[in-house]
Amino acid sequence: MGSSDEDTDQSSICDKFERDRHVFFFQMMYQMLPTEYQGQEINRLTLAYFVISGLHLLGDLACVSVDKEAVIEWVLSFQAHPQDKTAMSHGEFYGFCGSRTSQFPPIDNGVLSRNCSHLASTYSALSILKIIGFDFSKLGAATILTSMKNLQQPDGSFMPIHIGAEMDVRFIYCAAAICSMLNDWSGMDRQRAMEYIAKCQSYDGGFGLVPGSESHGGATYCAVASLQLMGFIEDDFLLTTQSASIINFPLLLEWSLQRQSDDGGYQGRSNKDSDTCYAFWIGGTLKILGAQEFMDRKALHDFLLTCQTQYGGFSKFPSNLPDLYHSYYGISAFSLLGEPGLTPLCVELGIGDIAPQPQ
Repeated sequence: MGSSDEDTDQSSICDKFERDRHVFFFQMMYQMLPTEYQGQEINRLTLAYFVISGLHLLGDLACVSVDKEAVIEWVLSFQAHPQDKTAMSHGEFYGFCGSRTSQFPPIDNGVLSRNCSHLASTYSALSILKIIGFDFSKLGAATILTSMKNLQQPDGSFMPIHIGAEMDVRFIYCAAAICSMLNDWSGMDRQRAMEYIAKCQSYDGGFGLVPGSESHGGATYCAVASLQLMGFIEDDFLLTTQSASIINFPLLLEWSLQRQSDDGGYQGRSNKDSDTCYAFWIGGTLKILGAQEFMDRKALHDFLLTCQTQYGGFSKFPSNLPDLYHSYYGISAFSLLGEPGLTPLCVELGIGDIAPQPQ
């Protein structure tokens, strides 16, 4: 009887979107992260982005006891600043560090390296500040943008950190989102970035992380969202003349539509299981391309409900435990589907729409 009752309880919460449970889940994550997240300490700003943006999408940011001034102060404490004017010529990036430990100065041959700011952490920091309503004129954006140019490579790609790391479309996306949020495109060469993105389109129409790599849902979103943010996709969903000859739009659309599986969910690559997060990565791509009407919305809605848990939040696959990453993108996917009570999604930036600040 106990098992039957438990199964009944679980099934009873899977036939509708349980907003209150999700609010409670993100409120708990705001207060304290479980010990399982200790290994992700270096990504603390990104985890905070999931929490704050998740509460915003759920329409609860103003209701939960979030001290916005304290959040702003905390986020700004991760910002890297040059010690003097000459430091700007050393090739370092003065954005945001991802955590306290990434701010600790490691010793390299007796020389202290003081700056470990990262493009993804900077994207997360600016997203939080934008959601909270921080005035970016107080940020010192010129320093961020001027130093960010140091990260762009001759082929148009970006390193995420000045000491060197992988270079792929994820960091072009971060750079484009940063410029868009700061409303200043002086931090990157958009033409070179677009040309690199074009080289990442695979034979099947999707985009890989780097030229010649396998098409992937996350990489495809980063490529398409970057093109949209940089102004290379027009309102009629056709790429501009400047890029039309090197981006195969029909093949991209076909690849994206083929990612919806028989169970209604979206897979990130061919022959993979459906996964909650790809409802956003692929669904967001289709939204940007103006092709969301071709999605089987009911089937996707039903799949996502199978990943909704009795604890609140979403799991990667049905019947698994929830985690913060998949919970955030599950909420984002429901916003894409127009779930009542959720903040509409600004798909290109991956956050909820923000009301214009009073002048």
